Amino acid sequence: MEDNSKNNISRRKFLKLAGMAGMVSAGMAACKGSGNHPIQTGSNSGNAASGKMTMRTNPSTGDKVSVLGFGMMRLPSENGKNASGDNSEIDQETVNRMVDYAIEHGVNYFDTSPVYCKGCSEHSTGIALSRHPRNKYFIATKMSNFSPDTWSREASIAMYRNSLKELKTEYIDYMLLHAIGGGRDGMEEYENRYIKNGILDFLLEERKAGRIRNLGFSYHGDIKVFDRLLAEHDKYKWDFVQIQLNYLDWKYAGQINPANTNAEYLYNELSKRDIPAVIMEPLLGGRLSNVPDNVMAMLKQRDPEASVASWAFRFAGSFPKVLTVLSGMTCMEHLQDNLKTYSPLKPLDEDDFDFLQKTADKMIQFPTIPCNDCKYCMPCPYGIDIPAILLHYNKCVNEGNIPESSQDENYREARRAYLIGYDRSVPRLRQASHCIGCGQCIPHCPQRINIPKELHRIDNYVEKLKQGKL
Repeated sequence: MEDNSKNNISRRKFLKLAGMAGMVSAGMAACKGSGNHPIQTGSNSGNAASGKMTMRTNPSTGDKVSVLGFGMMRLPSENGKNASGDNSEIDQETVNRMVDYAIEHGVNYFDTSPVYCKGCSEHSTGIALSRHPRNKYFIATKMSNFSPDTWSREASIAMYRNSLKELKTEYIDYMLLHAIGGGRDGMEEYENRYIKNGILDFLLEERKAGRIRNLGFSYHGDIKVFDRLLAEHDKYKWDFVQIQLNYLDWKYAGQINPANTNAEYLYNELSKRDIPAVIMEPLLGGRLSNVPDNVMAMLKQRDPEASVASWAFRFAGSFPKVLTVLSGMTCMEHLQDNLKTYSPLKPLDEDDFDFLQKTADKMIQFPTIPCNDCKYCMPCPYGIDIPAILLHYNKCVNEGNIPESSQDENYREARRAYLIGYDRSVPRLRQASHCIGCGQCIPHCPQRINIPKELHRIDNYVEKLKQGKL
């Protein structure tokens, strides 16, 4: 991996480019279809005046893409929860209503996968979108052939064909090789999933035939695989790449988790090749909307009217080579808040970037577990609700409810908050005490968390809290 300081776009240069947004907006008619990626951190075509969605232009196809993308990974269930981790079915009526509202307000990029929502996301997405004219939206889905029994050419092609069927479409607008670099050995898994079986060649042929309009990959994990695929850009002509980017991961991803790479490096490597970036985890699985109390006070003092989440979304959207920012929205309130942020986007200025860097400096001091609530670790064969356990622990860290000793000033309040909140958020039969350490979850975690180790640590802490032995 190249040194992160090399080829970095400077803040001053970034702001200079961002400031060109107004000029680019005025010249959009000339830019369309030119093959150059216009730099648009503001709205275009008069959207600022009308309050409409900020759009970005894909240099490969000329697509006008909404800067807010609808991530279909956390669709609502019939119980009103996230269908990825809930036992009930997807609430299709609510999904339809949210998709209708999103399209009505300018959102046109919808991101799904064969594995999202326990394998039901593509089907639900297809139902919701097919009720609209096909030219009103772009579909992004993935070759999610994680399991060795899907590595064969026949199984992977069958997965691709099924995606077309479930999505009720004859072509995919944005097709991704899913979670490149993940697994126990990122390079070996990449070879097995896409090279040795000829699937990457197959997808390139599908792009040539027009059944795939844009081909890219999403990156998690081994930086050697990311660097290899970018080194082969001249060969494959990647149309876009999906990366994890937010104001905490910008400089601290490697510190949060040594398996991860700072978003600053990832973005700059794409930027210097003029490859559009699609952003995932702008909220770090919700961690940047559920920040420590002192950080929340900082954000609210700076802008009392802005939601905590909006700061993270503005950060992700302010980079000129970002095509769209994905948000996994479970309820209408999430969608409406995000629409407010991006209709139009008010890009960050230099003072805002300095402020968010100071915010990140404070947040990195809190020992949270880097769980993004993606639920790739689920289902656990022993019924443990892994994400709920880790997220409750993180919530208590952020709220100062992780007492280290019975002598702590707020020990009684913190102990009560942790234990009562634990039982309320995680049923007892699904708590960490039932983990046997089988390790089946470990290779599925994009953040490479040693999940059994963390579960055992949390269970040990809970037992000490219960017995008053801290």
